[in-house]
Amino acid sequence: MFSHIFTSVTDFERALSFYTPVMNALGLEQRFCDRQRPWAGWHSAQKSRPFFVICQPHNQLPHHPGNGQMVAFAADTRAVVRAAYSAALAHGGVCEGPPGLRAQYHPYYYGAYFRDPDGNKLAVACHVDDDTRQPPAACMTDDV
Repeated sequence: MFSHIFTSVTDFERALSFYTPVMNALGLEQRFCDRQRPWAGWHSAQKSRPFFVICQPHNQLPHHPGNGQMVAFAADTRAVVRAAYSAALAHGGVCEGPPGLRAQYHPYYYGAYFRDPDGNKLAVACHVDDDTRQPPAACMTDDV
């Protein structure tokens, strides 16, 4: 569905220091990093796309995080949610909701929410039960 998702940052080196451990915790591979441009992109090992890319705004205007916008990363287990959240907070992220069940979405939705150092809102979510590795019967995991 997506080719790439760009998230603008104001300080590339600070953002790279934040995103690298978060992406590592999620098991995402860095595909490129060009400090001269500056930009960096990651993708899953199984697919070449979509890319998640950090960069400074192309139009050279100041970055502004959007209200109501969020990028959510999929996690295979609840432990990965916790690891990504911990990496985010350890590298300058701000909590927007600690790891936990969010039954209002579906019975197995386990997520964490945080902001990067520029204020961009991010989430990490696991949509399966850790014991059975199955989504709830009444839920299409790709819908949430």
